[in-house]
Amino acid sequence: MQAMQYEVTLPADYDMAIIRDRVATKGAMTDDFEGLGLKAYGIRERGVDGSRVNQYAPFYLWASVEGMNQFLWGAGFAGLSRDFGRPVVRQWTGLAFERGPASDAAPSVATRRAETIARDADATAAIDAAVAATRERARASEVHSTALAVDTHAWELVRFTLWATRAALGARAVAPGDEATYEVLHLSSPRFDDLKVGRQW
Repeated sequence: MQAMQYEVTLPADYDMAIIRDRVATKGAMTDDFEGLGLKAYGIRERGVDGSRVNQYAPFYLWASVEGMNQFLWGAGFAGLSRDFGRPVVRQWTGLAFERGPASDAAPSVATRRAETIARDADATAAIDAAVAATRERARASEVHSTALAVDTHAWELVRFTLWATRAALGARAVAPGDEATYEVLHLSSPRFDDLKVGRQW
């Protein structure tokens, strides 16, 4: 499993209805994309859920590297780059994936947590603790799925969780320990069943 995300930050006065329409008309193009475990078409709107920015920030879990490469060098990403400029694409190696009790529901919200493993910390112990926390997160009734991955260049852990409803977060802007909340406009999950559940080694 390979995790991937890019963030297209837009002007403060940008009409986010443009992004909503883009996803409504083009989102289904990845519904049968080979090698794609899931793609959550996430957005953040300035002033909503504590966001200071307008942002289009889809998150991907790839069941195959070949599928990821096909996307990055293909027409879909080329079109995004043409319209908004080529974004920085973050990639993380998968560490764990869990399906939640709401995995059959269409998620409406997502949260992301990023955490740097300190230079003097025991990386294995930190990863083991994060895997256990991911497994625990997946038990929440409103969780669709949750994934943990690592960037070994920056030694950064990222945990991305899809939630069935916004109500799952209660009055909070984000779930406890998370740093950002996204509205999910569409979920493509053609190879969801190919994503290995549990620890990835």
